[in-house]
Amino acid sequence: MSSDDVSRRAFMRTAAGATAAAGAATATAGTAAAQEVEPDWPSAAVGNVGSYTDARGQDSVTISVGAGDQGLAFDPTLVWVDEGTTITWEWTGAGGSHNVKTVDGGGPASLDSGDPVGEEGATYEYETSSEDAGITHYHCVPHTAVGMHAGLAVGEDVATVEVGGDSGSNAVFVPDAARALGIATFIAMVSTLGLAFVFMKYGGTITGREQA
Repeated sequence: MSSDDVSRRAFMRTAAGATAAAGAATATAGTAAAQEVEPDWPSAAVGNVGSYTDARGQDSVTISVGAGDQGLAFDPTLVWVDEGTTITWEWTGAGGSHNVKTVDGGGPASLDSGDPVGEEGATYEYETSSEDAGITHYHCVPHTAVGMHAGLAVGEDVATVEVGGDSGSNAVFVPDAARALGIATFIAMVSTLGLAFVFMKYGGTITGREQA
């Protein structure tokens, strides 16, 4: 067996190993992506400061009322919690007087902090229950026209949304990092196989030794 044959075989073993590793990385990324889901939030609640917190597994969570540059936002804007979680809305004192109230027909949770207040440190507490399971759209009544809206998802059984906007209970959210890894892995696999083809066909010429 010539040294060229040995070199080609060694290269092919290396290429095969690299391709298998790349495939495994893609599969891992796909599995991780399939585990990521996001609620299908009401469109009016997606704006605001746009912050999102998955607080499942936590006994309590705090939401700022009067957040953002103008004090006209809830932060985090979108919150996902378990049944039995205590949610505390705490006023920052910015943006004027605010309240917390479920939009008419906006979901199962009956949020109502009462009349608008502007005092810093004021709070409103609400403990979720099985009756609140699903997604609730709420707002600040005095500032609803300027987009002071937010969303609350309660429980595991909530609608999810696929990247692109189509909703479905079995859809998954694929993080940008996972998609980027998949693309990079595909390019690496194609490049590796291309090099393997070139080496097999022109291996003797590339190494400077013509085959006998």
